[in-house]
Formats: sequence, C-alpha cells, structure tokens
Amino acid sequence: MIDFRYKALPWNVIFGVGALARLPEELDQLGCRRALVLTTPAQSGDGRKLVELLDGRAAGLFDQATMHVPIDTVRSAVAAAQRLTADCVVSVGGGSTTGLGKALVLELGLPNIAVPTSYAGSEMTNIWGRTENKRKTTGRNDAVVPTLTLYDPALTLTMPADFAAASGMNALAHAVANVAAPDANPIVSALALDAIGALARSLPVVVSDPDNMEARAQALYGACLAGAALGSGSTGLHHRLCHVLGGAFNTPHAETHAILLPHSVACSAQAAPEAARRIAQALDSPAAAEGLFDLVRTLGRVTALKDLGVRQTDLDEVAALANPEPLSRERVRALLENAYQGRAPQPV
Repeated sequence: MIDFRYKALPWNVIFGVGALARLPEELDQLGCRRALVLTTPAQSGDGRKLVELLDGRAAGLFDQATMHVPIDTVRSAVAAAQRLTADCVVSVGGGSTTGLGKALVLELGLPNIAVPTSYAGSEMTNIWGRTENKRKTTGRNDAVVPTLTLYDPALTLTMPADFAAASGMNALAHAVANVAAPDANPIVSALALDAIGALARSLPVVVSDPDNMEARAQALYGACLAGAALGSGSTGLHHRLCHVLGGAFNTPHAETHAILLPHSVACSAQAAPEAARRIAQALDSPAAAEGLFDLVRTLGRVTALKDLGVRQTDLDEVAALANPEPLSRERVRALLENAYQGRAPQPV
C-alpha cells in the first residue's frame, strides 16, 4: 500500500538557452537594486561581465568563493555585503558559489539569485554547509532555497569536459541516494530516476562532444532534477562520507562523489534490491553499482581515493566520523578500502 508525505520546496526556476539575459528584469521584479555578485577566483571574469549586464543594479563583485564554504570566506563576504549595502546576492558558478550565497542568506537574510554554471544542483536544495576547524557542518533550512534559480545551458559551455563529468557524477549521487534510501518517497524517486537517465545519456556526449548544446542542456536538466530530489528527499551514508572527506581532507567534492558512489550503491544493493534494479534500469545497465563504475570510467574520471591524496591511514578516521549506523564501522571501512584502491564495486 502506498503511504507517503511530500512537501515541495519553494522553487522558482527559469530554464532555457539565453535565459541569463532575463536577469536584469527579474531583479527589477524582485525589487533588488544593489546585487552583490559572487564567484570563485577562477570565474571572476564571468562575474565582471555579469556586473556589466546588470547595468547599475550591481553593488559589486566578491570573487573569493571556494570549496566547502570556509568560515573565513563567509566572514569576508558578509563584510563586503555590508560595506557595499547590498540588498541581494547573485551567485554565479557551481556548488562553492551557491554555498556561499546560502551562507549570506543565513547571516544577513538577503535574497539569493542562483545562476548555476555546473551540475552541482545545490541551488535546488535547502541544504547549507560550512567548514570550520577542518570539520564540515551541514543542515537544512528552507530559507536558503534561492529566491530565483536561472538555468542557462549556454553558460555551461565554458565548463571543461573533465570537470563537467565530475560535476555530473556529483549530480548522479544526489539522484541515486533518493532512489536507494530506505524511506524513499515515490514522487522524489520519480524525479531522481528521470535525473539518472538524463545524466547517464548526456554526460558521455558532453565529454566526447563538448560543444553539443543539446547534451549540455540535458545534463543541466538532469542536475536540476537531481538537486530537486536531494532537496525534498534525504541524504545518507554516501553523503556523510563525502562531507567527512571534504571537510577533514579537502578532497574535491565532485570527484569524491564519483569515486564513492558505485561502492555506496554496492553496499546498499543487498538491503534494497528493488531500488538497485530501478537504478540499473535508468542507467540502461544490468546492475546498478557496476553501471555507475563503468560510467565513471567512460567519463575518464579517477576511480581511487588514493588519487585524491587520501592516505590509507585516514580511512579509519573517516569511517568513525561518518557515524555509519545502522551499518557497522567494519563494513564502512571495507567500502572505503575498495574505493581507496579503485577496485570494481562489490558487496561488503
């Protein structure tokens, strides 16, 4: 018997090639006059172009967003927003920038307009995170869901194919978690399965033909759905492991997801065989974990935690910090060992 509860987040989404041109009029409708544009240092040029596009609606540019939202970066951004009397933020980029925008929502209560240029999907969630003293803290708060999310697939054309592949695997992890979760919601799972199919079909094309706009659009659409699934669904052990590795050892978020995901699915497949079957079907693969591992290799991604600088002696600490219950720490340690070595996924 079907029995569930579903509550959608307050999403406000515009999706389409050329959608960025609508941003000035959208700010006008929101009553925003002094936008602080946020980017990473690598995307500061994009930020300056956006300041020009806003034509007087921009208060300035803060281009110091970085992975895992360090608390010092948050403090610097808050000071900049206050100094420039910003009345909103426009977060342009991937998960690092979106995460900083969410932090400013929590600190200052400013409206946040997200302009994703990767497949991180954070813009569709109510999940926030920040890192202090080598520990990443996360939580949920509907207030951090962007006031507006503007998806323009053309903006992803500058994303290198190798990074697009890693970012896409990050999105896949969001979707897979919400099919394999013990308390999976059927509406959330429907979003997640559509996301898995869109990403699995489009990412190999993005890698082999980086200028293919249709593939870029499909991958961005899949990332949007995957983020929506994560935002209105749940996280689990896989995400806890990724956050521990990122916070404690500063591993790149997307690559960490790509490496761990097949092993996390292999670990859960015995307890949730129907979920594994549905994931495999969405991947068009005989088995879920193997299909994900094959996709990672097809995309040319690294498959071993040791290639990210993680030491074998770190794995015990990761297993302990991840709070693996109801799984035993020994099973999680075995999962991590397989991922560390880059082995094909196997039950643990």
